[in-house]
Amino acid sequence: MPKMKSNSGAKKRFKFTATGKIKRNKTSRRHILTKKTTTRKRKLRHAALVDKTQEHQIRAMLPYAK
Repeated sequence: MPKMKSNSGAKKRFKFTATGKIKRNKTSRRHILTKKTTTRKRKLRHAALVDKTQEHQIRAMLPYAK
């Protein structure tokens, strides 16, 4: 049986916590930052967890992750 391939884009975007949850970065922090408030940009710095309804999709893209 050949090895399964991981999705390269998903490998770069998602990390796993020690308890097995999936971390992601928040969107809207790349460009057009002048119109966003400092508070909003500061809150976008912190990572968030992937919703449990979508975890199965990411786990399918990363078959060898924890």
